[in-house]
Amino acid sequence: MKVFLDNHKDKMLAVFRIVVGLLFMAHGSQKLFGDVFDPTSLMGIGGLIEFVGGLLIAVGFFTHIVSFVCSGQMFVAYFMFHAEYNLFSSPLANKGELALLYAVVFLLLTFKGPGAWSLDTYLANRR
Repeated sequence: MKVFLDNHKDKMLAVFRIVVGLLFMAHGSQKLFGDVFDPTSLMGIGGLIEFVGGLLIAVGFFTHIVSFVCSGQMFVAYFMFHAEYNLFSSPLANKGELALLYAVVFLLLTFKGPGAWSLDTYLANRR
């Protein structure tokens, strides 16, 4: 069993990265294509980072850098919009659990990389 799991861990990391990237992109599209889009507002900048970052993460392009930026954005979102009401409350109480989850997931991808099926891996193997 361990051999089977070890043989497929890069592929499962890729599935994880693709799903997370597409979900993050969907969050950005809500902000960009929902109401009136203002690229100078915090919501507009966040929507751009989420949409473009989610797309780049899903295809695995500049995964380390983009994941780091998205992780930082989600930590900022948590502390600016969720924890500002009560820093010591549970993320469930201040509705910040998704922001914290994305922050940690993107931090993981920053260190683990894209896995299989990514443009980063394709370009690295082409050299």
